[in-house]
Amino acid sequence: MYIHLMTEDEQKAVIRALRDWQFDRKRHGSLYDRGSADSHYGRMPNPHYGGVGGDSGPLVVVYDESSVAEYLAGYEYNERYGDKKDYR
Repeated sequence: MYIHLMTEDEQKAVIRALRDWQFDRKRHGSLYDRGSADSHYGRMPNPHYGGVGGDSGPLVVVYDESSVAEYLAGYEYNERYGDKKDYR
C-alpha cells in the first residue's frame, strides 16, 4: 500500500480551493471588502460578509478565527491607509 503525504504547497493549494468567495479580497462583499467599507463609513467593526445585494447574498455574521482575521485585515488596512467618508 502506498500512502502519499501532501507537501506543504499541495496542502496550501487544497486550502485555497476549499475557501469560498468570501476570502477573495478583490470581490465586492468579501470579508476584506466589508471590513474596509465599515472603516470607510466610520462604523464599528462587525465581522461579516455579503449583505450588499447582487451575487454577494445575505449578510453573514462570522465568528471563526480565520474569517474574523480576514475582515479585520480590511478594516485595519483602511484605518491606516484608506480614506474616510466625509459627512460634511
